[in-house]
Amino acid sequence: MGKIIAVANQKGGVGKTTSAINLAASLAALDYRTLLVDADPQANATSGVGFDPKDIENSVYECMVDGIDPHDIILQTNILPHLDLMPSHIDLVGAEVEMINLPNREEKMKEALRPLADQYDFIIIDCSPSLGLITVNALTAAHSVIIPVQCEYFALEGLGKLLNTIKIIQSRLNTNLEIEGILLTMYDVRLRLSNQVVEEVQMHFQQLVFDTIIPRNVKLSESPSFGIPVILHDAESKGSISYLNLAREIVEKNSVEANPEEAAEDELV
Repeated sequence: MGKIIAVANQKGGVGKTTSAINLAASLAALDYRTLLVDADPQANATSGVGFDPKDIENSVYECMVDGIDPHDIILQTNILPHLDLMPSHIDLVGAEVEMINLPNREEKMKEALRPLADQYDFIIIDCSPSLGLITVNALTAAHSVIIPVQCEYFALEGLGKLLNTIKIIQSRLNTNLEIEGILLTMYDVRLRLSNQVVEEVQMHFQQLVFDTIIPRNVKLSESPSFGIPVILHDAESKGSISYLNLAREIVEKNSVEANPEEAAEDELV
């Protein structure tokens, strides 16, 4: 069964979607079968891997609300052979209202991803910047959660609320949910504040903090405009190297072996 990891933070602008896209792409580049699930109505993860959300006919919304077979909406990206996408659409905004009266409404995403779990090594869910029903669905479906934290003061204030939400979900909806790690993003070595935030987060959360820190990087900011992850935009940039290191850190932590078919091909070569 593939590892399902939600990337979540109710605060916007912390590098959540950037992290979801580039982590998924880095895992795929390392020959792991990876599915990127766009669970954000803004559909930035969808456009970030080369698809126009306006052209999407069926999305996560139809899976969760109408019960469409998830296999029918998965798109194969033409940028990396092991990277697939479950796209989003602006219609997802209305899903929370439409699911209010549905039975087991918190488990709709879990039901949608269950048939896919054996087909992928990793499933990365990009959550919306809120603690609404869609994010609750993602956390209920996930095995673990990555929390991106921007290296600025206000980013720390919302962290407590998210951790409380995770505790509630652990106690009521998903007892197996773990914190995969806290990911420090938008780090600027020149700023004293960035260094203070890093020190404070590492001091309070210790082993929960990833060793990898994502720096501010122009190439990371540019790549979405081209509809490609940073690893394809500039493989030697600091941003690309950082997300590859993060992917390796997660693989090592979870002891996941690469796609056996791909590994066999590599040995033959």
